Amino acid sequence: MPEMLEVEVYRRAAHAALGRRIIDISAPDAWFLKGGITAAAVGDALIGREFVADRRRGKLLLLDTSDDGPTLGLRFGMTGILELDGVDAIEALQYSTHRRNPEWERFVVHFDGGGALRLRDPRRLGGVELDPDEDRLGPDAGTVGVAELRSILAGSTSPLKARLMDQAKLAGLGNLLTDETLWRAGLDPARQSRSLDSDEVALLHGEMKRTLKDLGKRGGSHLGDLQQARQRGGICPRDGAALDRRTIGGRTTYSCPVHQI
Repeated sequence: MPEMLEVEVYRRAAHAALGRRIIDISAPDAWFLKGGITAAAVGDALIGREFVADRRRGKLLLLDTSDDGPTLGLRFGMTGILELDGVDAIEALQYSTHRRNPEWERFVVHFDGGGALRLRDPRRLGGVELDPDEDRLGPDAGTVGVAELRSILAGSTSPLKARLMDQAKLAGLGNLLTDETLWRAGLDPARQSRSLDSDEVALLHGEMKRTLKDLGKRGGSHLGDLQQARQRGGICPRDGAALDRRTIGGRTTYSCPVHQI
C-alpha cells in the first residue's frame, strides 16, 4: 500500500491543484529526491509554473507543468500519503499512519494564495523525480489487454505473482491486489508464469479487471474478499481450507492450497 487504486485516488485529489501558481518548494530530505536532482533544481524547475494535467501510470502519479516545464513524478512506496490544503486524500491508509509528524514530510509544493500539496512518508520508501522515464514501466494493469498480458507471461519462468508485480512488465499491482486477483482466479501464485494456457490467461485477465473495478468501488486495495484472512492461521473464505503462507517475489503471500492450482 498504496497500490494503483490508492494512487488513482491521489490523482483525483491532485486535480484540484491544477492551475495554481507554484511559489515555493520544500524538499528537506535529499534522499527522497531521485534521478540525481537537488532541492534547488526542483525549485528552479517548478517555481513560477502551474500544474496543468494529472496522470497516473501504475503506482506513479504524474503532474505536468505549464510553459513546457517538466513533469513531476511522485512515488508513494508503502506508506506515502498525499495531502492537499491540509486534507489527506485517503482518510485511512492501510499499514500507514495519519499522524502528522514533521519528520515524515518529504516534499511540499506551496501555492500562490495559500495552500500546499504535501507528500508524507513515514517509512521513506517513496520518491520525487522530474521527468521520470515512464517507458520503464509496463502497461497499466487497468488498461492492459489480454494479448498484452499473454505476452508478458509467455516464456517467463518467474512465479506468477512475481511477474504480475514486476512494475517493468505490468504497472500498478502490489501485494494485496495480486493476492486477491490470483485467489479469485484460482491460480497458484507460485506457478511459473509461462505455464498458463490461453484459457487461464483469459481468466486471469478477466479477474484482474473485475478485482480492480470491485475494490475501486469498495474504496481500496485492502478491501478484498481475501483480506481479513491474510494472517497466520487464516482460513480461505471460499472453501474453508487453511491458507498457505509463503514468500513469493520477496513478499508475504497468502493463497488457498485447495482451489488455487
